[in-house]
Amino acid sequence: MACHSFFVVMGNMKGSKNIAETVWEFLLPVVNQLGYYLWDVEYVKEGSEWYLRVTIDSEDGITIDDCEVVHRAIDPVIDEHDPIENSYHLEVSSPGIERVLRTEEHIEAFAGEEVEVKLFAPLDGKKSFRGILGGIKDGIVTVTVGDKEYEIEHKKISRMTTVFDF
Repeated sequence: MACHSFFVVMGNMKGSKNIAETVWEFLLPVVNQLGYYLWDVEYVKEGSEWYLRVTIDSEDGITIDDCEVVHRAIDPVIDEHDPIENSYHLEVSSPGIERVLRTEEHIEAFAGEEVEVKLFAPLDGKKSFRGILGGIKDGIVTVTVGDKEYEIEHKKISRMTTVFDF
């Protein structure tokens, strides 16, 4: 079950590191200490609004109460580090059934599962593949579609998600 929690804060961008990476680093121990996995952190602009999205997971799944617990715990930590200069909405949510796989850790965790891969540029005339994820090694993602195995540079993948057939 996905859950969201919103609030707006003000702060100052400090350092040259990507905001999502910076936030990831200081939230990881907080989220882990609460017994959750930090799945993803995104800082994105949608329309005129900025969003800091913190995605959490656990072996037991995520409920709205879990999102609230994490939100209350990370709110003062984000305020203390003050990494963002403009107003934004904070969302804390679960990764959902069909998960976006961004990191090497995500890819390895879902090796053997069915995925949909979208590419920035066509490969064999296609920009989208649906197949079995083999994993990642040295920046190369392996996906098997039918009896053909594709080796795709991770940086050439625009989006990869797990597939759940209802």
